[in-house]
Amino acid sequence: MMTRMTRMFALAAMAVAPAIASADIRLQGEGSTFINPLAQRWVTEYQKLHPDVLIDYRGTGSGAGIKAVTNKTVDFAGTDAPLSKKETAAMNDKALHLPAAAGAVVMAYNLNGVSDLKLSGEVIADIFAGKITKWNDSRIAALNNGVNLPDTTIAPCYRSDGSGTTFIFTHYLSAVSSNFEQSVGSGKQVAFPLGQGAKGNDGVTAAVKQTPGAIGYIELNYALQNKIDFAQVQNANGKFIKATPAAVTAAANSGAVQDKLKDSLAVSLWNQPGDDVYPICSFTYLLVYSDLSNVKSAEQAKALANFLAWAVSQDGGQKICNELDYAALAAPVSAKEAEAIGKLTYKGQPLK
Repeated sequence: MMTRMTRMFALAAMAVAPAIASADIRLQGEGSTFINPLAQRWVTEYQKLHPDVLIDYRGTGSGAGIKAVTNKTVDFAGTDAPLSKKETAAMNDKALHLPAAAGAVVMAYNLNGVSDLKLSGEVIADIFAGKITKWNDSRIAALNNGVNLPDTTIAPCYRSDGSGTTFIFTHYLSAVSSNFEQSVGSGKQVAFPLGQGAKGNDGVTAAVKQTPGAIGYIELNYALQNKIDFAQVQNANGKFIKATPAAVTAAANSGAVQDKLKDSLAVSLWNQPGDDVYPICSFTYLLVYSDLSNVKSAEQAKALANFLAWAVSQDGGQKICNELDYAALAAPVSAKEAEAIGKLTYKGQPLK
């Protein structure tokens, strides 16, 4: 039987429980599926250090993330594509791009008996423009001397949703193929002339695995986790390079990129020069308002700023990048981001 003292403790616990729950700070983010594996690990590790902060990140695609943060239905977004002028204006010119890591977009393929395929940017462009339709096409064969390429129809797979991965992929192809630029173009969502569309990096990965003769563009982490073959790609120096974090870091450390970072945190990495550079890669960004009045309270704004600072720091989130096959940011980039995060405000007031 419950004693009077026991009942008092039980009633006190019931009264305190809602207060404890309401004290938890909740942060909501969504967007890039490119960064989703890394974001999920960041959330897990950060919440071990800050159990009072509850963070949920959903990989819905860069386009959906940009829309959500613009509409202020989430606190932050993940995007692989910097905002366009129109998107920046929709955020009242108060958007802050924070490079979260750098990653590679790889050409995953399903071709029985071929485990070490080589492709050039021009050939990839013509495959996705519908000009090369068979795996034993002479242009593919010329890049793969001695490889027995089958007389199989190529089945391109692409993102059906608005996607930063598509942004990276199509901008790279437009940079190496004027025909692709004119016929298909570049952006987060384009009209490919043929093939199969799928949602998210995971959707394209599944489509490639399930379709003999398929080829699709996905983030490196998805290819490795799913043990799917992906091609070496010829870079700007004419070298065939397999995607690795080191090959992405080589792109980020190129002189041209470092010069651009002096003026902006949103810069492109694709098709950079260098023997060791993988050509289809990009920064992926965390996107927030420079004034965090879109979140519910000053405490929530401070928690968001602290999470962002931890994610981009060399001693925090960046230590996790290479474990998941992303390229960590260079220390000078992290330092520049820390400075930008330190200038975030909440309703016009500095965050302390």
